[in-house]
Amino acid sequence: MRIKNLKECVAVLPVIAKWHHDEWRDYNPGQTLDQRIQNMQCHLDGDLVPSTYVAIKQEVVGSAAIVEHDMDIHQELTPWLASVYIEVQSRGQGIGSSLVRHVMRQVKAAGITSMYLFTPDRQSFYQRLGWQVLSLEEYRGHEVTVMSVILNDSR
Repeated sequence: MRIKNLKECVAVLPVIAKWHHDEWRDYNPGQTLDQRIQNMQCHLDGDLVPSTYVAIKQEVVGSAAIVEHDMDIHQELTPWLASVYIEVQSRGQGIGSSLVRHVMRQVKAAGITSMYLFTPDRQSFYQRLGWQVLSLEEYRGHEVTVMSVILNDSR
């Protein structure tokens, strides 16, 4: 498996945008797939924030992104790990962990010492990777856990 920046394999953008749209449309009510694809164009600009990394075997099998803000109610927290998605047939193979660790290394290499995420149901997965629970909240009609990680030499 290889991990590449989305800007190096732009052709997979519609595939991952569809995954994200199908998985998280309830968190973005009213947003269409075409709007999601358009919104992801800024991930191709070359900056760290925002950016998306994709896991590729023979085809794309997963993604993880770095965004400035993933919850509009927490503008004080930045940057965020977002859009961690592994296609169903490829789950349980360590791809998600590899993607998350890759993103954490990219953020740390940029001199950023912490980052954030929210998840409705994957708290234990992220805790195994060193993330800590900050709060339990309701967000856009869903119970979610807000988490953070301190990026230090042990990661």
